[in-house]
Amino acid sequence: MARLLIVGSLEGELGSAARVAIARGAKLGHAEGVAAGLERLRAEGADLALVDLRHDVAWLVQAMAAERIACPVVACGRAEDGDAAVRAIEAGARDFLPLPPDADLIIAMLQAAGAAPSREGPIARDPAMTALLARAAQVARAEASVLLTGESGTGKEVLARHLHAISKRARGPFVALNCAALPESLLESELFGHEKGAFSGAIAMRKGKFEQAEGGTLLLDEIGEMDPRLQAKILRVIQEREVDRLGGGAPIRVDVRLVAATHRDLAQEVARGRFREDLYFRLNVIALQIPPLRERPADILPLAEHFALHYARANGLPERGLSLVARQALLSHAWHGNVRELENTIHRAVLLAEGHEIGPEAIELTRRAVVVEAAAAAAAAPSATPAAGPPASRVAALVGRKMEEVERDLILETLSHCLGNRTRAAEILGISIRTLRNKLQDYRAAGIPVPAAPGQVMPAAPGQVTSPLPVAV
Repeated sequence: MARLLIVGSLEGELGSAARVAIARGAKLGHAEGVAAGLERLRAEGADLALVDLRHDVAWLVQAMAAERIACPVVACGRAEDGDAAVRAIEAGARDFLPLPPDADLIIAMLQAAGAAPSREGPIARDPAMTALLARAAQVARAEASVLLTGESGTGKEVLARHLHAISKRARGPFVALNCAALPESLLESELFGHEKGAFSGAIAMRKGKFEQAEGGTLLLDEIGEMDPRLQAKILRVIQEREVDRLGGGAPIRVDVRLVAATHRDLAQEVARGRFREDLYFRLNVIALQIPPLRERPADILPLAEHFALHYARANGLPERGLSLVARQALLSHAWHGNVRELENTIHRAVLLAEGHEIGPEAIELTRRAVVVEAAAAAAAAPSATPAAGPPASRVAALVGRKMEEVERDLILETLSHCLGNRTRAAEILGISIRTLRNKLQDYRAAGIPVPAAPGQVMPAAPGQVTSPLPVAV
């Protein structure tokens, strides 16, 4: 169940936002002020916090950072509150929600934060996926740990939420944590919580994700990126069913079903010494491998139709079908980014389409595979004639360029393709979100334009707030 914290009065326009979230199945938490909101975050956590601009958003963001509380904060206010919105964004708020709230925008923000589960569940027409979902239904009611594997963008979190929804723990919370998105020190606090005084800035006790997921399901996404020291602690939690908060004096019993997900081959990671063998066997009690989209072609068009309808409604646009030529283009594409790439492609097509249907001119397909192959060929033999693979003209265009330049262009093109969504771009590129952010910071320092994140407010001029970009989920 989604967890939304609203900081501010529910008697005003934020009450409308609360009703939209509840209608989407969210679990609502409320605090009248930022101090009370911080207390709720310490005790219960949240997937998303909506904070009224009449409160000190900057103080809350800074206090959360000091206590290592990772929760996206969205500042809420009227359009005329431009100066306050810019200050909130500069202080670290992720987004700005204009009031009165737009229902579709709230839903998009919840989805971007990973907080809005799909009511339809996984969309599957291909035999490969229907067989996988049948196996998932068979094991859902068990208590054993589940390991979800598959390429980035195949829908591992969607399957994890589906497992939770059809399990005996469905009435309990579903809590997700991306292990690749946080530094080690913050990840440890997020997982296990901390006691007052455990470190500088820990001014109160806080529950970690294991405690927040009590009676429900905890998804550890990209667990293959976790530091070995934390892997040992996770192993102990699985074995003993208890956690030790940072600075704590006694273990705390927890009742949680663990689902782990990774795009890596953990067996190979074990062989290379990058992942603990004992933890691998503990997680791999039940293994579900999601096939890439190119291996389940019967799912491409049903998914595309679903996304076209969803994003037309979300953006207030006419509901258009896909033309025959557009369908053929989708079916013939390799989909290296899997369902996530398809979703972003259809989202962009919905925005670009004209007329009564989505035609091929609105379907902009990524050239990532061509660029990657050409870059590799250029690096391997810059002065030789390219071997079979990319056409010679494509490789020739890269010969003489530095690898860092090719890498930069690939990163920025992928980021644009993902509508600025850093997490999605990192997954398509096969790098950690931390690495991507560092590279983007270097590009900005060099004066190179970087696509804005979804919903990012750009302080272009005093008192003005740039309209949020469509949220890519």
